[in-house]
Amino acid sequence: MSEAQDPAFTAHALQSRLSPLPQLTVDIPGVRGELKRTPEDFVVEELPAYPPSGTGEHLYLWIEKRGLNTQDAVARIAHAIGARPDGAGYAGLKDRQAVTRQWLSFHHVGTPQPVDINVEGVRVLEVSRHVNKLRTGHLRGNRFTVRLTSVPPEHDEHARAGLSLLAEHGLPNYYGTQRFGIEGRNLSAAWAWIVDGGRPPNKPFLRKLFVSTLQSALFNLWLGARVQSGDLVRALLGDVLRKEETGGLFTSIDAALDSERVQTWEISPTGPMFGARMRSAEAEALTRENAVLEACGVSPEHFARVERFGEGTRRPARVRVSDVEQQRDGDDLVLGFTLPRGSYATVLLSELTKTEGLTLGDDP
Repeated sequence: MSEAQDPAFTAHALQSRLSPLPQLTVDIPGVRGELKRTPEDFVVEELPAYPPSGTGEHLYLWIEKRGLNTQDAVARIAHAIGARPDGAGYAGLKDRQAVTRQWLSFHHVGTPQPVDINVEGVRVLEVSRHVNKLRTGHLRGNRFTVRLTSVPPEHDEHARAGLSLLAEHGLPNYYGTQRFGIEGRNLSAAWAWIVDGGRPPNKPFLRKLFVSTLQSALFNLWLGARVQSGDLVRALLGDVLRKEETGGLFTSIDAALDSERVQTWEISPTGPMFGARMRSAEAEALTRENAVLEACGVSPEHFARVERFGEGTRRPARVRVSDVEQQRDGDDLVLGFTLPRGSYATVLLSELTKTEGLTLGDDP
């Protein structure tokens, strides 16, 4: 990202740079197959940050759903048990066209039995209680089981090699294409407001969404350049690095030493979610981050004007891929893997299949 600033840069130009993005597994052939013919071909199980305590004013339901997104499931269950849907909580959104399991919470005095909650598309697996409402982000990650159909047997080795490389070095923590809206509409709207100075959206949640959308697109550009240059698994001078165990951040003053720690998964580089309060990189790392803004004709002032809707933060450049499994089932290949919260299964599947623009609804 070393081009000079282009004052005519547009949202469409930015969108075109987001696909294809450089992949860590570029030298491994793609796995040919079809994804998700039925909901059972894509199974997601939430890994909660903590179990419910068993007592408290909030009803907790461990559910399995099909053909519903999380908000629809919440609305239907709330109606069935006589609870207010605006008092419900969930840790993360789950895909509509999949089999997904997750905890939901409701501010509800009763503790019904699972068989008493009759909601189409939902099966209640467990009932408990807890002292507080379940909040967004209160999960460790998600466990995925994905069936790729019509996969040639000789492609098993491609999948095995790709998963092995990603488990060793980490998955580039790109945002999936669904982050930017259908055909990039959210990104276009964000650009028109934040960069071109158009009218802001009327609803506050849309303002937050559009700021996050532009931040995510610029992050993907930064990360793509990092992957392409071979710098995903090493530190640069001035990098803001994240301690894997604690999440603490610090600035690299010894790139060689810190690169050794990156190799052993003690620390990982972070990238910019641009905003007025984002912790800034320094030295070479700062130069690279600024180059992303300059190439797109975006400035820190653009984000300063919308600070109340997205103050900026740092996002890990890579995430761990754990509990990897692979099994041949006739003509199909069944893959299992665990990703931390905030990362996208579609990004991992794109690495394996070399297929751009995979979407799975509300994933992650």
